[in-house]
Amino acid sequence: MRKKYLLGIALVGVLALSSCSSSTPGTDDDAPGAEGGNGGTIYVLQNSDYSHLDPAQGFDGGVNNFYRLIYRTLTSQSTGEGAEGTEIVPDLATDLGTPNEDATVWTFTLKDDIFFEDGTPITSADVRFGVERSFDPDIAVGSPYARLLLADTDGYEGIYRSGQLSSIETPDEKTIVFHLSRPFADFASAVAQNVFVPFPAEGDVTTTSIDQQPISSGPYKVTEYTPGSSLVLERNEHWSADTDDIRAALPDSFEYTFGLDPATIDERLIADQGKDANAIGGSVQPAAISRIQTPEIQARTIDGIQGCTTYLGLNTTKAPFDQELVRQAVAWAVDKKSAQTGTGGTLLADIAHTMLPPQMAGREDFNDFETADDAGDPEKAKELLAEAGLPDGFSFSLDMRTTPKTQAQAESLQQSLSKAGITVNLNVIDTASYWETIGNTSQQTDAALAGWCPDWANGETFLPPLFEGSQIFPTGNSNIAQFDDPEVNERMTEIRAMADIDEANAAWSALDQTIVSKAPGIPLLYEKVLSVTGSNIAGAYSHAGFSGGIDFVSVGLVDPSK
Repeated sequence: MRKKYLLGIALVGVLALSSCSSSTPGTDDDAPGAEGGNGGTIYVLQNSDYSHLDPAQGFDGGVNNFYRLIYRTLTSQSTGEGAEGTEIVPDLATDLGTPNEDATVWTFTLKDDIFFEDGTPITSADVRFGVERSFDPDIAVGSPYARLLLADTDGYEGIYRSGQLSSIETPDEKTIVFHLSRPFADFASAVAQNVFVPFPAEGDVTTTSIDQQPISSGPYKVTEYTPGSSLVLERNEHWSADTDDIRAALPDSFEYTFGLDPATIDERLIADQGKDANAIGGSVQPAAISRIQTPEIQARTIDGIQGCTTYLGLNTTKAPFDQELVRQAVAWAVDKKSAQTGTGGTLLADIAHTMLPPQMAGREDFNDFETADDAGDPEKAKELLAEAGLPDGFSFSLDMRTTPKTQAQAESLQQSLSKAGITVNLNVIDTASYWETIGNTSQQTDAALAGWCPDWANGETFLPPLFEGSQIFPTGNSNIAQFDDPEVNERMTEIRAMADIDEANAAWSALDQTIVSKAPGIPLLYEKVLSVTGSNIAGAYSHAGFSGGIDFVSVGLVDPSK
C-alpha cells in the first residue's frame, strides 16, 4: 500500500487571504521562516498519534516526517521548500551509491563516526539486519520497495524465520551490496525508505521491541512515550552533526501531545500563549481561516503544496468508460475552476493538468484539455459523446467521502458535467472505509474521487500504482481506473529498464501525457496545506516530501531561552 492522500483542509466557500504568506512565509526576523538557534523545546500539538514507532510498519507522510528525527537511512530527502526538499541526498552513506552497468547491483559505503543511541557503531551488518527484519510477516506492512526490488525474495520471511537474505552482501563493516531483481536506476531513492533503517544486528531486537522502544540512529531518542497521549524526544548524544548534512536538529527536545481536538489546536496556536509560542500543529481547520488574516497571524502562517494530485478516476471496465472517447468527453466537460473554488480557492489548491504533481523530477507541464479559465467545454464534450454513440448523454455513479471538501468537489463535478448531458449520482461512503471500498474491485462503482502522493519524486512511485495493468488487485487496489492499456504497460516496462535516471524521469513525464490523453484519470487539483505556528518558532516551512507537513528536522526557536 503506497501513501494515499488522506490529509486535507476541508473547506467550502472560504475567503482567500488577501496577503497571506507565500511559500516563503513572513518577512520579519521573528517569522517562522527566520533562522533559529540551538536549544529549547518545541511542542507539537496533534489530533492523533503516529501509526507505529517501528519504521518497518509506518508508511505515510506524517510518520515519515517524524522518523527523520530518530532514524537515519542510507539516503534521505533533502531539506528546503518545493522540489529542493524532495532531492535525494546521502545520509548514512557517503554518496548515492554505485550501480553496476545495468543498475542491478548497487554498492553503498557507510560514513565514519555514525552510532546508535548507546554509542555502538552502525555497521553494514546493522543496515542488512534492519532490511531483513522488515520482511517479517508480522511487521511487513510499511514501504514495499525492499520486497519489490531486491532479488531472491520469493518466500523470504525475514531474518527471524528465513535467516539472511542472499541478495544482500556485507563484505566489510563499511560496505553493503544489494542485488536487485531487475535494473533500477533510482535505487538511491529506494534506500531512503523506512525499511532501510539500521538496527543492531547483535542487539536484542525483536519484531515487537522497536515499536515499543525505538533504537535511535538520528539526532533524538525517545525518552517517554504514552501511546495515544504523549511522546518526548531528547537529544541522542551519540549523533554528530558532522556526519549529517540534512538535519539541523536545533531544539534540545520535542514534546508531542496527541488526542487534541483540531479546533482546540487552532485556538491554542492563534492565541499563542505560554508554551504554545513554541508550538506547531497541522493544517488549520476551515472555521479558523477567517481568523488568521490579521498581519500578526499571517506573519506566523506557512503554506505549501501537499505534493499530491487529486483526480477523478474513471472505471475503465464499466460502460461507457470503457470507451476512450467518453472518458475524453468527461475530461473536456470538467470545470476545474469550480472544483478549485469549492476546495477553498487558490489559497488551498492549484488546478492540475498533469497527473504527476509539481515536485516530481523531470516533470513537464502540459494541458491536453485546455479550456477558457479551466471552466470546461461542454459543447466539445457533447460532440465526443455523439461520436461515441451517446448523443443524449449518460449517467454514472461517483464514489466520494463524507467530508465537506470532497462533498464540494463532487458537487462541482456534478454541476459541470450536467452541462454536457452527463448525470452524476453521488455514492457517499464513510471516510473510514472509503479507501478499502474503492480499492475493492467488486465494490467500487463507475468512478471515484481520489488522490495520490509519490513515495519519492519519481514517476515510478506514481504512474504504475495508478495505471499499470499488472497492479490491478481484487483488494487493496490502487489502480481504481482498472486501466490495462498494452501501450502504457509496455512503456512502463521499458522505462524501468533505463539505467540513466534523467532519461527515465523524462520518459515518465512523457508517459504522463500519454495516460492523461487517454483519460482513465482526470487530474483536478494540487492541494495545499496552511499552518499557523507559535510566535517563537523559526525555520518552519512546508516540506513537499512529507505531505506538506512542517519539516521537523529544520524547525527551531527564535529565542531558545523562552
